[in-house]
Amino acid sequence: MPIYQYISEAPNELGRSCRVCSKGFDLMRPLDRPPLLACPLCKNPVKKLISRVSTPTITNPLSVSDAKKAGFTVLERRDQGVYEKL
Repeated sequence: MPIYQYISEAPNELGRSCRVCSKGFDLMRPLDRPPLLACPLCKNPVKKLISRVSTPTITNPLSVSDAKKAGFTVLERRDQGVYEKL
Protein backbone atom coordinates (compact mmCIF):
# COMPACT_ATOMS: atom_id res chain seq x y z
CA MET A 1 0.00 0.00 0.00
CA PRO A 2 1.62 3.31 -1.03
CA ILE A 3 2.19 6.21 1.33
CA TYR A 4 0.89 9.57 0.12
CA GLN A 5 1.93 12.96 1.48
CA TYR A 6 -0.62 15.77 1.81
CA ILE A 7 -0.39 19.44 2.84
CA SER A 8 -2.95 22.22 3.19
CA GLU A 9 -3.59 24.25 0.03
CA ALA A 10 -3.51 27.50 2.02
CA PRO A 11 -1.57 26.85 5.26
CA ASN A 12 -1.25 30.51 6.35
CA GLU A 13 -4.56 31.86 5.09
CA LEU A 14 -6.54 33.24 8.04
CA GLY A 15 -5.55 30.34 10.27
CA ARG A 16 -7.99 28.04 8.51
CA SER A 17 -5.82 24.93 8.58
CA CYS A 18 -5.11 22.81 11.63
CA ARG A 19 -1.68 21.81 12.96
CA VAL A 20 -1.76 18.52 11.07
CA CYS A 21 -2.43 19.75 7.54
CA SER A 22 -0.44 23.00 7.85
CA LYS A 23 2.77 21.00 8.43
CA GLY A 24 1.77 18.15 6.14
CA PHE A 25 0.95 14.54 6.90
CA ASP A 26 1.48 11.05 5.48
CA LEU A 27 -1.36 8.68 4.77
CA MET A 28 -1.41 5.05 3.60
CA ARG A 29 -4.16 4.55 1.03
CA PRO A 30 -4.90 1.76 -1.47
CA LEU A 31 -4.26 2.52 -5.13
CA ASP A 32 -7.88 2.11 -6.12
CA ARG A 33 -9.12 4.89 -3.78
CA PRO A 34 -9.42 8.46 -5.09
CA PRO A 35 -6.99 11.07 -3.73
CA LEU A 36 -7.87 12.80 -0.49
CA LEU A 37 -9.43 16.25 -1.06
CA ALA A 38 -9.92 17.47 2.52
CA CYS A 39 -8.04 17.19 5.80
CA PRO A 40 -9.53 14.41 7.98
CA LEU A 41 -9.52 16.72 11.06
CA CYS A 42 -10.43 20.25 9.93
CA LYS A 43 -12.02 19.43 6.53
CA ASN A 44 -10.02 22.16 4.73
CA PRO A 45 -8.75 21.43 1.20
CA VAL A 46 -5.44 19.60 0.90
CA LYS A 47 -3.20 18.77 -2.05
CA LYS A 48 -1.07 15.71 -2.67
CA LEU A 49 2.68 16.28 -2.66
CA ILE A 50 5.08 14.63 -5.05
CA SER A 51 7.60 12.72 -2.99
CA ARG A 52 10.83 10.96 -3.78
CA VAL A 53 10.83 7.41 -5.03
CA SER A 54 13.15 4.78 -3.64
CA THR A 55 14.86 2.78 -6.36
CA PRO A 56 17.24 -0.10 -5.77
CA THR A 57 20.88 0.46 -6.59
CA ILE A 58 22.42 -1.82 -9.18
CA THR A 59 25.68 -3.34 -7.99
CA ASN A 60 28.23 -5.37 -9.86
CA PRO A 61 28.24 -9.12 -9.19
CA LEU A 62 30.78 -10.38 -6.69
CA SER A 63 34.10 -11.63 -7.96
CA VAL A 64 35.18 -15.21 -7.26
CA SER A 65 37.54 -14.10 -4.49
CA ASP A 66 34.83 -11.93 -2.87
CA ALA A 67 32.37 -14.83 -2.96
CA LYS A 68 34.93 -17.17 -1.34
CA LYS A 69 35.67 -14.59 1.38
CA ALA A 70 31.93 -14.32 2.08
CA GLY A 71 31.76 -18.11 2.60
CA PHE A 72 30.15 -19.18 -0.66
CA THR A 73 31.21 -22.25 -2.61
CA VAL A 74 32.07 -21.29 -6.18
CA LEU A 75 31.47 -23.91 -8.86
CA GLU A 76 32.41 -23.80 -12.54
CA ARG A 77 30.80 -25.94 -15.22
CA ARG A 78 33.34 -28.21 -16.94
CA ASP A 79 31.37 -30.76 -18.96
CA GLN A 80 27.70 -31.38 -19.46
CA GLY A 81 26.30 -31.76 -15.93
CA VAL A 82 29.75 -31.80 -14.29
CA TYR A 83 30.82 -28.94 -12.02
CA GLU A 84 34.23 -28.38 -10.47
CA LYS A 85 34.86 -26.54 -7.23
CA LEU A 86 37.16 -23.53 -7.67
